[in-house]
Amino acid sequence: MLQRGWIAAGCALGLAGCFALAQLAWNRNVSAAGELLPVGSKAPDFTLPSQENTPVTLDQFRGKWVVLYFYPKDQTSGCTLEAHNFQRDLKKYDALNAVVLGVSLDTVESHKAFCTKDSLTFKLLADPNRKVVEAYGVPIRSFGPIRYAERDTFLISPQGSIVQEWQVKDIQAHSSEVLAAIRAQGK
Repeated sequence: MLQRGWIAAGCALGLAGCFALAQLAWNRNVSAAGELLPVGSKAPDFTLPSQENTPVTLDQFRGKWVVLYFYPKDQTSGCTLEAHNFQRDLKKYDALNAVVLGVSLDTVESHKAFCTKDSLTFKLLADPNRKVVEAYGVPIRSFGPIRYAERDTFLISPQGSIVQEWQVKDIQAHSSEVLAAIRAQGK
């Protein structure tokens, strides 16, 4: 009987240790290229492939508002909701002379599958080497071997400067917040 008690206690401690390690892995910052770029700074130019495997540069949108949003992973629940809300509001962005660009560490192939499955028509940019994520100071997190960018959005003016930044917490309301910010900047 005493032996069973020790075995049960050992199993409980082992399980508690596993949960503690998982929590540490989930919360651990893997890397970040410093702080998020501050409002007022010049937005770094970049070239990344889109879901069509064609190069997209920030500079090609000079003269337009650019919503540059970083998200963790294609075809996950929160990222799908965020993408659907941007897609739903695309005509509103067009009316405000704005373009939406999504960036994640996923590959071109992953973006292509996501866009096809979810009928997304705006550009999703593949940054598996983390060059743009790091240039904008977006933290990279990990869960075991999986690495992903945190959910952050930058509003870039037609002149190429960062006018607002969000560390997104309310995914459902985010696209509406961005549209309101563009309208407020236009006044």
